[in-house]
Amino acid sequence: MSYQYNGSLVFYETVGCCDQYTTLYAADGKVLCHPDGGLTGRGDGQCADFAKARTEERLVWQDPR
Repeated sequence: MSYQYNGSLVFYETVGCCDQYTTLYAADGKVLCHPDGGLTGRGDGQCADFAKARTEERLVWQDPR
């Protein structure tokens, strides 16, 4: 998925299963943070407001399996 977050285009990558972090990337591919997932489900705490602050959700790619 892509979003606007803090005035910038970002890409959010989910994971398939079980206690793994999701990843939020800047438009240039730099890892910004891990908004959720992990053992607590709260990510790494570096972008705790992502779920509330994101806008302009767009599907970029979906695995057809």
